[in-house]
Amino acid sequence: MKTIVFIETQKSGSSREAIRAAERLGYYTVLLTKRSSFWEKRSEFPDVHLMRLCNLEDIEEIRNNIRALTLRALDIYSIISFVDPYCYTACLMAEEFGVNHFSTQAVLTMQDKILSREVLAQTPYVPKYQVLSNKLSRISLRREDSRQTRFILKSPNSTGSKDVYVINSEKKLERYMELLDKKYPGVPILIEEYLDGPQYLVEAVVYQQGIYIIAIIEQEITFSKRFIVTGYSLLLDLEADFLHSLREAVSTIIKLHGMESGACHLELRLVNQEWKLIEINPRISGAGMNKLIEFGFGINLVEETLKIALGQEPNLRAKFKQPVFAQYLIISQTGYLMKVTGKKKALRAPGVLEVYVKPRKGRLLTPPLSMGDRYAYVIAKGSTEQEAKENAKQAAAQIKFLLSGVDTIQVNQINMSEK
Repeated sequence: MKTIVFIETQKSGSSREAIRAAERLGYYTVLLTKRSSFWEKRSEFPDVHLMRLCNLEDIEEIRNNIRALTLRALDIYSIISFVDPYCYTACLMAEEFGVNHFSTQAVLTMQDKILSREVLAQTPYVPKYQVLSNKLSRISLRREDSRQTRFILKSPNSTGSKDVYVINSEKKLERYMELLDKKYPGVPILIEEYLDGPQYLVEAVVYQQGIYIIAIIEQEITFSKRFIVTGYSLLLDLEADFLHSLREAVSTIIKLHGMESGACHLELRLVNQEWKLIEINPRISGAGMNKLIEFGFGINLVEETLKIALGQEPNLRAKFKQPVFAQYLIISQTGYLMKVTGKKKALRAPGVLEVYVKPRKGRLLTPPLSMGDRYAYVIAKGSTEQEAKENAKQAAAQIKFLLSGVDTIQVNQINMSEK
């Protein structure tokens, strides 16, 4: 049987939609996962034809699981992951088992924030940065940089706003350096300048060394201990100068990372008319991004990414273009979820295309410390980008999370001032 092996997935979002796409394309789907909760709820994964529990931090165990599949006469066509940090692991395994794969070294460079900064060091696209690799460099930082107004402290392997901190005092610097040292012993720490300016997400693929920008999305960011993206506006009408400079930046950044085949997304800020790379990741964005692009352009990006992984030609032409906006919900207080209200009302709101609520009853909900702490989203369309935005925000405002001991009115946090 023609088989695609997926290394890890989320329960929903782009990574799960990739498995469904593989099934639609006629492939037998195998999932290697470390999440025992998926195995316990096996019936909720009908699109996964074979699921195997596996320690994904142990490359030998992954190798043995894949080797066992070949002994079952499964014909493996691709080994792939849409989940950090397993994109590189999937490339290594695909190389080893002789199947088509994305640019392995480029994927590794993109996953490591320090390597990524180093390949861009001679370009205008990299923020000012410093790598703290030993105690002496950290003492020097305390003396020199802790008096700056603000800067960013992060782990080189951070994703989804995890392990990314805004530093504005020596006390915070000490606290978060100690935290990162405990969490990642022996791993260097990355310091970057704090950048002000609008932030954009660019979804791109590389096929036969050609770079294709699929979508350009303006992000709304809510800061609450971490930088959390709560709004995504698909941009359709862009000024020629803006588009030219962005294309030039994206093309240069991807080429310098060495990607000749694969998919990636870039987060960039426009600072004083100069593009600065916040981060690049070797996969499509997670959560509702694949849906947003499909609603806006008719392109199922995870499906087309799979085709590239399989050595097939992707169809990257937009079937149509319509303004869409995704509004994500976060909460401001902690409590156990008793009930979610307003989902049906949100679905009936003008322009709404999809409403997704993530947590189930009884789950502990908290204010966000990473992008994984966004608990629902609404995607809506409109005749203009502004109308799509207003429709999504108004619909999202209908959804309330009833938490034990917490007023429901206060826990649904939406930035309505950006309308």
